[in-house]
Amino acid sequence: MADRKTENPHAIFIPFPLQGHLIPSVLLAVKLASKGFTITFVNTESIHHSIIKSSSQSAINGSHHHDDGDVFAEARKSGLDIRYATVSDGLPLGFDRSLNHDQYMECLLHVFSAHVDEFVGNLVKGDVSINCLIADSFYVWPLMISKKYNLVNISFWTEPALVLNLYYHMDLLKKNGHYDPLDKHEDVIDYIPGVDSIKPRDMMSYLQATDTNTVSHRIIHKALFEDARSADFMICNTIHELESHTISTLNQMQPFYAIGPIFPNKFTQKLVSTNLWYELDCTRWLNNRPLRSVLYVSFGSYAHISKHDLAEIAHGLLQSGVSFVWALRPDIVSSNDTNALPLGFEDKIKDQGLIVPWCDQKSVLSHPSIGGFVTHCGWNSVLESIWCGVPLICFPLLTDQFTNRKLVVDDWKIGINLCEGNLVEKEDVTKKVKGLMIGEKSSELRNEIKKVKTTLQDALALGGSSQRNFDQFISEVRIKTNNMK
Repeated sequence: MADRKTENPHAIFIPFPLQGHLIPSVLLAVKLASKGFTITFVNTESIHHSIIKSSSQSAINGSHHHDDGDVFAEARKSGLDIRYATVSDGLPLGFDRSLNHDQYMECLLHVFSAHVDEFVGNLVKGDVSINCLIADSFYVWPLMISKKYNLVNISFWTEPALVLNLYYHMDLLKKNGHYDPLDKHEDVIDYIPGVDSIKPRDMMSYLQATDTNTVSHRIIHKALFEDARSADFMICNTIHELESHTISTLNQMQPFYAIGPIFPNKFTQKLVSTNLWYELDCTRWLNNRPLRSVLYVSFGSYAHISKHDLAEIAHGLLQSGVSFVWALRPDIVSSNDTNALPLGFEDKIKDQGLIVPWCDQKSVLSHPSIGGFVTHCGWNSVLESIWCGVPLICFPLLTDQFTNRKLVVDDWKIGINLCEGNLVEKEDVTKKVKGLMIGEKSSELRNEIKKVKTTLQDALALGGSSQRNFDQFISEVRIKTNNMK
């Protein structure tokens, strides 16, 4: 019999079913497997279906495709022990989750846990080696499931530490009139442990909301205020040096490991497909453009934008004369309105811009002709942009994006705001775009982002903080799982 001490953990890994959560989850699964973990990775059937659909569309257009629908087939060929399974989120496959957001969230809150419970129960019965559960921190059931099946409970937080810390202190915010309801809009909040100061407008949209009885609020209360705090370990896609004050505070509450940025060894390498849309390749178009002359525009995979704002941004880009690539998913305004751009806009831009429904963001950002990024400030986008040394124009839309914007613009000074007020105006867009791409502000931002990029690289390098934290986390998990036998 093998020596017990050398046995590697076997973890069930369940990512949250949104693109922004899926990307770092898949990369983390590969990273853990390359350290000897066995991973059983579980997607919802709906997410699985979208990935297969988008990769079969790529196959029609000549790129690689997984026939059997196992997204980890390539990773296994390279010797990693990653198994793949799917579970129902409780809704029919054809159900429009984007259009019926609240109904979808209610399902994740109340129904999904029953499917997960049944799935994990069957898995554990059939394979006694399973000893860990890695689940996204936004889930409400990890504590219950890990207790029931005697699994080490590992919570994966895909956003900055600052955001988690604010959620952890909702009771303090409430006590001081800064949440539920938010009465004092102009105050500076300076009483949260681990946060020097923050303005209400820089908190996550859920903390700024007037109606706090929504399903999203119920999920946040249950998942973050109750469930995630009791995890055995919390791993986070952030960098210690960028959030050291906040992280040391979180560390007093639970074992917290900053292991970001979670990227593949080769930044643009794709072992696993995580795309929910078919990607168009922009390389050839970009190859014909001068160094740092093109602006990349994308508002992410999930948030919606108003038709007015979209039109102002479109006209502002046109007026600026700057070249751009715009990843504009068809349902950006709503899945009911797929012609969101102003009439005739695509004819007007001629050679100035390229509009695609979706693209491989990492390969676009790392292209030498890209000089700036207009972004919704999703956390993956922020980290990827820093890694490529591309300064940002920030237009947050929801959740953590407002807080991410604060880090980018106010704390790290590697980006600017698209609009100072709430109203987007095309003149403003034109001014900001030109300022970022050619103004003197441009070189200031580039110098700052070079420094932050070095911080990211150093953290992942041999002996760097993220690399050390990752190794420490793994050895702690090994000890804990071996002790549980």
